[in-house]
Amino acid sequence: MSNKHQYISFLFLFLLIAPLSAQKTRKQLEADRKRLKKEIKKVNKLLFDTQKKEKNALEDLKDINQKIEVRQKLITTINLEAKSLTGEISGNEKKLKKLEEKLEALKKDYAAMIYKSYKSRSKQNRTMFILSSKNFYQAYKRVKYMNQYATFRKKQGEEVVIQSTIVQQLNDSLQFQKQLKDSLLANEEDEKLKIETDKKSQEKLISQIKKRENKYKRELRNKQKEEKKIADRIDKLIRDAIAKANAKKGVKISKGFALTPEAKALAVRFEQNKGKLPWPVDSGLITRRFGRQPHPVYKGNYINSTGIHITTEKGTNAESIFNGEVLAIQVQSEGKKSVLIRHGNYISVYNNLENVYVSAGDQVKTGQALGKIFTDRITGKTKLIFVLSKNTTRLNPASWILRR
Repeated sequence: MSNKHQYISFLFLFLLIAPLSAQKTRKQLEADRKRLKKEIKKVNKLLFDTQKKEKNALEDLKDINQKIEVRQKLITTINLEAKSLTGEISGNEKKLKKLEEKLEALKKDYAAMIYKSYKSRSKQNRTMFILSSKNFYQAYKRVKYMNQYATFRKKQGEEVVIQSTIVQQLNDSLQFQKQLKDSLLANEEDEKLKIETDKKSQEKLISQIKKRENKYKRELRNKQKEEKKIADRIDKLIRDAIAKANAKKGVKISKGFALTPEAKALAVRFEQNKGKLPWPVDSGLITRRFGRQPHPVYKGNYINSTGIHITTEKGTNAESIFNGEVLAIQVQSEGKKSVLIRHGNYISVYNNLENVYVSAGDQVKTGQALGKIFTDRITGKTKLIFVLSKNTTRLNPASWILRR
């Protein structure tokens, strides 16, 4: 076989096996379904129920896209859960058939035993059976046999009752599973209808945006410039802090903080909590992911996100994700503020704050309130821009905080 054919065969086998290894149990799928339903409620509450001062088609499109994305995930999860239930129902039906066959055989054996016992039920017959023994030992064996037979008959009767109960329970379980599957399929159809309505709204918004393309592109460029300015200022602030801290220690390293034993221990604890760190808000929804992402309308345009955007409720405070020291407070445009917390050589940044409750140099604890998050009067949204880095290298915050 040629190398090319070997590679194709290997690739086919990998593609066949990979999905199987990633299969989830029905309990996991059920948990995913419940989580996604909660997420849809959050999307509606935080993105669609907010009081907007004026409409913005680009912003509204972003929101509707998020809603569609979550709903599509929900439909996929429901479908997988229904398929898993189909497998369970099929397996249980086979089990039920075998159990019913076993029960039928037990009932026949028990009936034959009862009939035999009925024929020899009189005390006279039992007495004669014992007295007709050739010797005492045979009489003893016959008495013992009769006692064993009575015990066995009793056990057989109990086994019939047990198997009947198991069959009934499995029957009840099957009925429940079938009802659950019907409910899931009805839920799936309902979600499909909702997604169709959302897609119609999506098409209308795209049409509106295209009509005023120059205006929205200009707004997009201005917003991206402003975000880049903020990111550059924070990057410079971190570089300066590293240079200043290292100069005090007489260290020439410029790429990262020269750590004291205490700071190193703090950084190690921070690393050990990767994926388990608390969210910087009590309750919220990630409305923009980390990294470079294509624009939903304008092909060739990309959104470069230095962190994650978390939309939350009005009046919510930003909270420290770990113990640390306030590295700096920075004032951005329109008076909005950023708080930088140092955790050894890790820095967590909380952007878009209306006011702050801490000062540079303060020691903070996990969950401590740092400041109130700004609520935009135009969009009505309260959004925290959360950034995480190791020295000057940006990290994806979603990989470090708990999955909700």
